[in-house]
Amino acid sequence: MRIKEKFLYGTSLMLLVFTINACRVKRFIPENEKLYGGATIKIINSNHVKKISGIEAELNELLRPEPNSKFLGSRVGLFYHYKAQKEEKGFITKYLDKKIGEEPVYFSDISQSRVLDLIKNRLDNRGFFNSKVTSSVQEKKLSKSVIYIVELAEPYTLETYQLENDSLPIYKEIQKNLEKTLLKKGTRYSLEAFKQERIEIDDKIKAKGYYNFNQDFLIFEADTNQYQKKKFDLYLRLKKETPKKATIPYKIDRVTVHPNYNLASQKSTQDTLKYKDVYFLQDTVFFKKERLRNYLLLKENDFYNPYNSKITSKRLSSIGTYKYVNIQFEEYKNVDSVGHLNADIYLSPLNKRALGIELQAVTKSNNFSGPGLSVNYRNRNLFKGGELLTIMATAAYETQVGNNSEDLNGTQLGLNTSLVFPRLIFPGNYNGRFKYGIPKTKVALDIEYLDRSNLYNLTSFTSSFGYTWDANKYLSYQLNPININYVKLSNTTAEFEEILENNTFLQSSFDQQFIAGLTFNFTYNELGRSSKKNQVYFSSNLDVAGNVLSLMSSKSASGEKEFLGLEYAQYAKIDADFRHYIDLGKEQQLISRLYGGIGIPYGNSEVLPYTKQFFSGGPYSVRGFSSRSIGPGAYAGTSSDNSFFDRSGDIRLEANLEYRFPVYSVLKGALFTDAGNVWLYGQNGVDGEGQFSSKFLNEMAVSAGVGLRVDIQSFVIRLDYATPIKLPTSPTIEKIQLKESVLNFAIGYPF
Repeated sequence: MRIKEKFLYGTSLMLLVFTINACRVKRFIPENEKLYGGATIKIINSNHVKKISGIEAELNELLRPEPNSKFLGSRVGLFYHYKAQKEEKGFITKYLDKKIGEEPVYFSDISQSRVLDLIKNRLDNRGFFNSKVTSSVQEKKLSKSVIYIVELAEPYTLETYQLENDSLPIYKEIQKNLEKTLLKKGTRYSLEAFKQERIEIDDKIKAKGYYNFNQDFLIFEADTNQYQKKKFDLYLRLKKETPKKATIPYKIDRVTVHPNYNLASQKSTQDTLKYKDVYFLQDTVFFKKERLRNYLLLKENDFYNPYNSKITSKRLSSIGTYKYVNIQFEEYKNVDSVGHLNADIYLSPLNKRALGIELQAVTKSNNFSGPGLSVNYRNRNLFKGGELLTIMATAAYETQVGNNSEDLNGTQLGLNTSLVFPRLIFPGNYNGRFKYGIPKTKVALDIEYLDRSNLYNLTSFTSSFGYTWDANKYLSYQLNPININYVKLSNTTAEFEEILENNTFLQSSFDQQFIAGLTFNFTYNELGRSSKKNQVYFSSNLDVAGNVLSLMSSKSASGEKEFLGLEYAQYAKIDADFRHYIDLGKEQQLISRLYGGIGIPYGNSEVLPYTKQFFSGGPYSVRGFSSRSIGPGAYAGTSSDNSFFDRSGDIRLEANLEYRFPVYSVLKGALFTDAGNVWLYGQNGVDGEGQFSSKFLNEMAVSAGVGLRVDIQSFVIRLDYATPIKLPTSPTIEKIQLKESVLNFAIGYPF
């Protein structure tokens, strides 16, 4: 019997036993009691009212409590709750009671009259006054259910909507908002719509400077006496007890910034300097005033606007220098029907310098593992303008776990430096164009040295200059117009030279070791930033290299184009990553992911540089296969393919589906399936194989598995056990041995 068939048989048998046990709920139910079987709403729409699906959904939300849940027709959670009440109970029973157990919901717990009142009240709030609501009971062997019958009355609709006017200036501002209202003629009476209208007016009025205004000062009055049909006139006015200070706008007279605020600074004597209408108080220059001023949207003589305060706070926090940003307004006088405010911005800095040392146990996607040491230094305010300097030195030793053919290990040394300016460094002044976030400029230089024993030495230099920018809370961009990478391969052994000779595709990818171009990233991310139940993540990268160099290049003696004596790469590469997170409730999620990427060499290149190629397999990809072990296409490989170099391509497609659920406390579980592969573009095949074609679906590698994760406040240690269920070389599922399964250990979720 195949593994898959055994798995399905075992799962079905387990579910059958599970369900049969759960069918024995009857013996636990007390005498003279019936379980509550739930309730349904039946709407009789004799007046042919349109668009009532929303009303039906709202009424269904009032049907509380929920009955005990069922699985395959059985009340499984209720059964294990009953069973756990016994004096003798095993570990499994206690565990199932804790995870899925449900206390019984009896019919005697239900108050039909209360639900009837709730339904009538909700219908009144939606304009269906005098609707008739009744209930009936359906009885079964173990339970009783309720049917609530709603005879829907004809709803009241809006005829006119007007503001009871007054001479106060605030009425003119409210009237402007009424011109764009959603409460149009024919709109159905809705208390919720009236509440939303008050919120909209409150937001708009505050944005005009009405600092003390509150939506509770607004009151709606409906008049139905003017019509024989079910229509009403709606009037909006301010309550009589509205205080005068709520009806006048406020101006900001003075903006004061405290760039280095703490308890000690309250008592010290500080210098006050004015720059572009803003006062800066600091005993010594902690943060340059001309740098800090660009983050402020609050200005003298501007009317109060809460949005400007919110965005100012966000912009100041994004610098990375401050741990607390506190904006306070103080009223101090009212003159000629205009209020006046002073704004104080208190900024409490983080420690300017930080030094950290980490001893690491590293595991990589290519199955290399080993110890590492990292030393990092940070300066959060290098030039007193919020500049962040980061220097990190690393040293690591690693060996490839699971490679039985040869002893692959190595030593890695690295020095990574970056300097981030919290402003746009570009000719001209563009600060006024960015209302949400100010772009940051980043300069980076990385040097890495890798000594791979018995094979080669690899030295790489990477330098970049670019910008990052948050357009809003979901959208972010990263542009590196300058991105330079130089890789030097040295001290190659005869064994490695033989690998290159046997694989011309691999050899070509190492030839062009100088890469210069631009990269661009676009990301839309709702995760943790939206109140949506189901959230979306999308990211795309563009990488183009060699075009500018081709204009300044010269031909070498061999006829190849070079720049400064170096043969350079020329290509275009793009990828896209789409993820959909569905919240199933009770800490359960269903995540689907689609990934695709393609790189096209042209001009001075016949193949993509090795560092720019795509790989598939491993703990963050198709988890039933070792890292970099899939493809290209249906290429079966040779005995020399035990090395990790060969499995790469110009095209990558991947799909993942994962169900995540809680197990116990910080321990989480997952069921997943992955599919993917890489292919070669054009005729750059390996022994004539591996090109992308119309058969690509038949060449997908597919695996499935289970996972355990320790999730401690978003720090995740992950263990995934996955089995291949389809090989790229086979168009159908074949007999798969469990010994071919892969155990992946990783940090963080795969997506």
